[in-house]
Amino acid sequence: MNNLLTGIIGSKTRIKLLTRLFFNPETRSYLRELAKEFDVSTNSVREELNQLTKTKLLNSQKNGRQVFYRANTDHALFPELKSMVSKVMGIDRIIDSIVNRLGDLELAYLIDDYAEGKDTGIIDLLLVGNIDHYHLNDLSRKTERYIKRKIRSLVLSRDEFNDFSQKLENKPHVLIWKAK
Repeated sequence: MNNLLTGIIGSKTRIKLLTRLFFNPETRSYLRELAKEFDVSTNSVREELNQLTKTKLLNSQKNGRQVFYRANTDHALFPELKSMVSKVMGIDRIIDSIVNRLGDLELAYLIDDYAEGKDTGIIDLLLVGNIDHYHLNDLSRKTERYIKRKIRSLVLSRDEFNDFSQKLENKPHVLIWKAK
């Protein structure tokens, strides 16, 4: 994870937690789930969760025996941390590339793992509109080199999207761009 956050934050587990919880603040996770996902001990995750909760960057909520954590969207640093996480994940570059050159884009969604804040190396996009596929493939290849991640795109017309929207509700998704 050689990026902006590693120069600022020494703990790789803390970086993973911030990425996971601040990219999509609707996401909530519990200790064992995070430890398994990051492939680290529960103690190291617990330590970081406790520190982030003490500084009020995370909120915790007990549900039965599990404690769920999520980003504190009311914290003064929330907008900046969310922006930093988006930059680290390369989402800002993807949006700039896609929106400015692809034609008649109506909506852009981040779906699946990245929508949950999981940096798996494959970014899944759902694009709605009349998109130039040649330019999309070209831009995707160029952007992949800069952000060092693979981009997979699903392009739908407005009618196809209306049919697909029910399935989208059952998938992790984040609206990342909308035509004005």
